[in-house]
Amino acid sequence: MNAATNTSHAQTSIEAAPDLPVIRLTRDFQATPEQLQRAHTDPELFAKWVGPDSLQTEILRWNATTGGNWAYVARRDGEEFAFHGSFHDVRPGRIVQTFTFDGFPDGVSLETLTFEDLGGGRTRLHGVSVVQSIEERDAMLSSGMEVGVNEGYAKLDDLLGAGEV
Repeated sequence: MNAATNTSHAQTSIEAAPDLPVIRLTRDFQATPEQLQRAHTDPELFAKWVGPDSLQTEILRWNATTGGNWAYVARRDGEEFAFHGSFHDVRPGRIVQTFTFDGFPDGVSLETLTFEDLGGGRTRLHGVSVVQSIEERDAMLSSGMEVGVNEGYAKLDDLLGAGEV
């Protein structure tokens, strides 16, 4: 699978090899690695951009340090979608965390984000999510993940462009 945002924003690549329980994301940003790290670890910034445009995010718990944890709820028209996880490693250029959708508590993914400095104020985000089975991977891919990733990163582009990060 390979998906992309609209043409007014950078392209997001979402890939899943047919025989591995892994999803890979790659996306370039007009931002420094430090700006992307902050956007992923500052709870107020994170809540502004994560997920689809139709959802409003409330951070419930957020300790973006090695050994910390996080939880948030996203709401739309009376519906709530809750997520939680643990930060396993947070250091410059790298975040490793677990991710669980409370609606499917047995499905825990291990996610690694790295921020590759491309120079000239540009950074390539690499994301790898490992789940327990091909079926869980396929459920994630069909859950609306593509819309959430694309719309969320487009909002992050806008925040970066406005100097909010």
